[in-house]
Parts: sequence; structure tokens; C-alpha cells
Amino acid sequence: MLFSGRRIVVVTLSLLSAAFTPLASADEVLVAVAANFTAPMKDIAQAFQQKTGHTLKLSFGSSGKFVAQIENGAPFEVFLSADQSKPQALIQSGRADGNTRFTYALGGLVLWSPEADADVHQQLLDGSFERLALANPRLAPYGEAALQTLAALNLSDATQNKQVMGENISQTWQFVSSGNAQLGFVALSQVMADGKIQNGSSWVVPQNLYQPIRQDAVLLKRGAGNQAARDLLAYLKSADVSAIIARYGYGR
Repeated sequence: MLFSGRRIVVVTLSLLSAAFTPLASADEVLVAVAANFTAPMKDIAQAFQQKTGHTLKLSFGSSGKFVAQIENGAPFEVFLSADQSKPQALIQSGRADGNTRFTYALGGLVLWSPEADADVHQQLLDGSFERLALANPRLAPYGEAALQTLAALNLSDATQNKQVMGENISQTWQFVSSGNAQLGFVALSQVMADGKIQNGSSWVVPQNLYQPIRQDAVLLKRGAGNQAARDLLAYLKSADVSAIIARYGYGR
């Protein structure tokens, strides 16, 4: 499906157990999800669908572009942003319910390279790389956090001509994983599973080097009459979800 000339990739997650009988009131929810939250949200969706019988249709992408799509009529019912400002903007414009907004996750930033046994922190400090990938800070909060980190390390000027910007955090990761950039600031969740960095080399950026990445969820006006949308927001506050997101390096 297309909105404002931009393609949205929709991932529909079906119920895992054929033996599970959906509830009589089961419904469908169209959810816009920040790209950094892709892996944990897929796990959350599977658990939520098994528990409730509801079906989630998930679209992953840039929070900034989602706002533009919602403003242009995209039929999303729930928005999981990578920051707090974009849900607040939708509330102020009357497109979201301010009483439903809450922080569903606290994100972490990591400097990462697919190269094994590399000291990526030292490479950043001494400039021994050709390209440094980060997400566009105008669209992605993780890109803004990356710029804050570089400023805190007094590396803004030294790295400026080496920076390549992804449209979102997923594209940023692709720049690094493909070798088009030697280093990249990506979301911790993109390289972590079960509480461990899965491959390559990384430096988990101390959180005192950037402002907290508080990721907020909100019910959009199109979802106001959909009980499944409200059930999803309630489930995101549960202990089950806290356990899932912790495996990917998120806090609350």
C-alpha cells in the first residue's frame, strides 16, 4: 500500500497455534511501529495474538514519516514512536488521544561494526574509518542521539565529512552490515537478542552521552472505537512485554 508516495511494508503475523480458538470479539489492528522496535514487536505481536485472538498488522519505518502519513490519512490505529515528540504532535493536531500516551520502552544506542574483535570505540576516537553511519536526526531519534554522542566526545567536526545518513535506523544498520560504512550508530535492539550482542563488535554508548530515548505509544483517532487497539496498548504495559523488551536491550 502507498501513502504520500512512500511505500509501507506491512507484516501480518498470524496466530501461531492452530489449536487456539480466537475470541468472539477478536479484531484487527493496524499498527505503525518505529523501525528500531521491529524485532521485539514481532515477538510481542505473536504473544498478544495467542493471548487475545486479535490480529495485528504491523508497519515498520521512520517515526517522522509515519507522522506525515498519518496526517495524510494513513489508516493506522496505534502508533509506537521512537520518541515522545511525535506522538505529542499528533495529540496536539487532534489525530491521537492524549489520555492514552505512555512510554513503552527506553531505547539504547550502540556503535557497531560487523567485523569481529574490533575496538570500535577506539576507531571512532582516532578516526580510523572511512564512513560512519547514523540515522537522519530529523526523522529518527536514534540519529539525534548519535549526534549528541559525537558532540559529547568532541567529534562532531572530525566526523562530519565521514557521516552517511540512513532514512531510518533499519537502513542505517544495512549501511554498516553491507560494508558501505565501517562503523554505525544503531539501536541496541538491532544487534542484541537474549541479552547478548549477537555478532560483530560493539560499544554500548553510555547513556550520559545522549538524552534518554523515551519511546511513546499512543492510540490514534482511527482506533478509538477498536477494542483490540486498546487491548494492545494495555498489553504493552504488562510484565510479559517488559520481559520481552529486556532481551533486546530496552528498559522501561
